[in-house]
Amino acid sequence: MEIFNISRLRTIQLSANNLSGTLPPNIGSTLPNIERLYMGRLTNLIGTIPHSISNCSKLTDLDLSQNKLTGLIPNSLGYLTHLHFLNLGINNLSSDSILSFLTSLTNCRNLRFLSLAFNPLNGMLPVSVGNFSISLIQFYAIACKINSQIPNEVGNLTNLIDLDLSNNNLIGSIPTSIQNLRNLQRLYLNINKLTGFIGDNLCKLQHVGAISLGQNQLSAALPNCLGNITSLRLLHLDSNKLNSNISPSLGNLRDLMELNLSSNNMVGSLPPEIGNLKAANQIDLSMNQFSNGIPREIGGLQNLAHLSLRHNKFQGSIPDSMSNMVGLEFLDISHNNISGTIPMSLEKLQYLKYFNVSNNKLHGEIPSGGPFKNLSSHFFINNEALCGSSKFDVPPCPTSSKHWVVLFLVLGIALVFVPITLVFVWIRYRRGKRSPQ
Repeated sequence: MEIFNISRLRTIQLSANNLSGTLPPNIGSTLPNIERLYMGRLTNLIGTIPHSISNCSKLTDLDLSQNKLTGLIPNSLGYLTHLHFLNLGINNLSSDSILSFLTSLTNCRNLRFLSLAFNPLNGMLPVSVGNFSISLIQFYAIACKINSQIPNEVGNLTNLIDLDLSNNNLIGSIPTSIQNLRNLQRLYLNINKLTGFIGDNLCKLQHVGAISLGQNQLSAALPNCLGNITSLRLLHLDSNKLNSNISPSLGNLRDLMELNLSSNNMVGSLPPEIGNLKAANQIDLSMNQFSNGIPREIGGLQNLAHLSLRHNKFQGSIPDSMSNMVGLEFLDISHNNISGTIPMSLEKLQYLKYFNVSNNKLHGEIPSGGPFKNLSSHFFINNEALCGSSKFDVPPCPTSSKHWVVLFLVLGIALVFVPITLVFVWIRYRRGKRSPQ
C-alpha cells in the first residue's frame, strides 16, 4: 500500500497482473497528482470504488475494468472534470434506479470513452445522457440490465462513433434522433425488446459500418434506403418480425461483409443483385419465407465462406454457378423445395466442410469426390430419389448416367450409318451386275 502514498506519482499501471486487494479508501488524499490509473484485469481486486477518488482532480484516465468490484458507482466521479477515459466494465457494480451517476458524469466535459459494460446496473437510461459533451465518442453499456426506452436526447451526442447498448431490456422504438449521429460508425442495439419500425432514419448515418439490431421485436419492412449506406460492412437484423422482400438496392453494398436476416418473415425472390455483394463472407437468410429459385448470380460471391438458406420455400435447382464460390466452407439449403440433381461441379469446392441439402426434392447421384468424401449421410436425408455411395445411406445408382449417354450415342450412330452402309453396298452390287454388258 506504500505505493499509493507516493504523492508525486502521475501514472500507475498495474493492469493484467496476479494481484489482489482493495483500493485504498483515502486514495484521493494520498495521490493528489495522479493523472492515469490503470488497474484493470487484476486477479482479485475486490471492494468498492472509494468516494475519495473524486479528490484526484487531475485524473484523465481511470481503468478499473475486469475486476471483482462491487457496490454503487459513486456520483462523486462527476468531480473528475479532466477525465477523458473511464472504463468500469466487467465488474459487479450497481447504481440507483435512475442511474444518477451518469447524470453526474455529464460534468466531465472532456470525457471521450465511457464503458459500463457487464455490470448489473438495473436502472433506466436517464434523459441526462443527452447532456454529455460532444467530446464523447465511445459509449458502451452492454449487458447492464437497463430496462427503459432509449431517450431521444441521445441524438445530442453528435460526435459518437461507437454506441453499444446491446443485451439489455430496452423497450420502445429506436428514437428518430439517431439520425443526428452523423459520425456514428458502429450501432449495436441487438438482444433487447425494441419494437416498431426500423424506419428511414438509420439511412442518414452515411459513415456507419456496422448496424446490429438482431433479436428484438422490430416489424414491418426492411427499408429500401439501407442500400444507400455504402459504408456498411455488417448488417444484422436477425430474429425480428420483418416481413418484406429484399430490395435490389441492397446490391449497392459492395463492401458488405456480413448480412444476417435470419428468423424473420421475409418473402419474395432473392434479387439477382445479391451477386454484387462481392466482399461478403457470411450471408444468413435462413428461417424466412423466401421463394422461387436461387439466382445463378449468387455464384459470383467468391469470398463467401458461410451461406445459409435453410428453412425457406426456395424452388428450382441448385445453380451450377455455385461451383465458382471457391471460398465456401458452409452451405445449408436444407428444408426447401429444391429439385433436380446436385451439380457434380461442386466437387471443386475444396474448402467445403458443411453441405446440407436434406428435406428437399432432389434426385440423382450424390457427388463423391472432393469435399463430399467427408460428408455425413444425414446431410442428404428426406429427398426424392438420391442415389450413390453406400456411405450416404442411399441406394446405388442403377447405371452411371455417363454409360447411358455413351450407349445412346452408339445406338444413334448405328441407326444413322447402318442403313447408309447397306444402301452403298446394294448400289455397288447392282453396278457389279451391270458391268459385263
